Amino acid sequence: MANSIAVRHRPMAEILEGLHLVRRSPRGVGTLALAVRRPAVDARELMPRAELDPVAGMVGDSWSQRPSSRTVDRSPHPEMQLNVINSRFVELIAGPDRDAWALAGDQLYLDLDLSVETLPAGSRLAIGDRAVIEVTEEPHNGCAKFAARFGRDAHKIVWSEEGKRLRLRGLNARVLVGATIQAGDPVRQLDGGRDVEDVRRTAGPGGPPIGLDH
Repeated sequence: MANSIAVRHRPMAEILEGLHLVRRSPRGVGTLALAVRRPAVDARELMPRAELDPVAGMVGDSWSQRPSSRTVDRSPHPEMQLNVINSRFVELIAGPDRDAWALAGDQLYLDLDLSVETLPAGSRLAIGDRAVIEVTEEPHNGCAKFAARFGRDAHKIVWSEEGKRLRLRGLNARVLVGATIQAGDPVRQLDGGRDVEDVRRTAGPGGPPIGLDH
């Protein structure tokens, strides 16, 4: 899918009216609503199944070929492998068409509270039975493309104090444990103290699913 879909730009009043749905996003346990691969700039592939990998990020995604202004040598930033956004907010500004959601440019669309308070940097999320990602310190900010695709009011709301607190534009993450994921998979927040090697052993080939720590 190329970046050729036009989205009706929602006015501020309409966005504010629907924001209560985003505020009620589930905490701790949610759902992977959509996975999107970006094989090239402005190209999108909605993925029924996607492979996460600690080295490549999302296999087949162009992250590994994208230079970063935040690294000294402009190599791909290791803490920006995955862009993650709240699916309720994307639906609010883009409507129900998931091809339109993909214009945001994020790879993972989660029905989950992504707020700074709930998911500080270092928080870990299990997706499906085995994959684990970690929230990183790198901010994920709205840009001119976001404003062009979803409108100036959507851009303004992500830069508001509440927008930044809720991370309406999303967050950056890296892959800790690779695995195949698919839309509809449960997403579960792991105890921050859980050792990654223990996760790998538990989630190894043929191993039992990852569960919540108690």
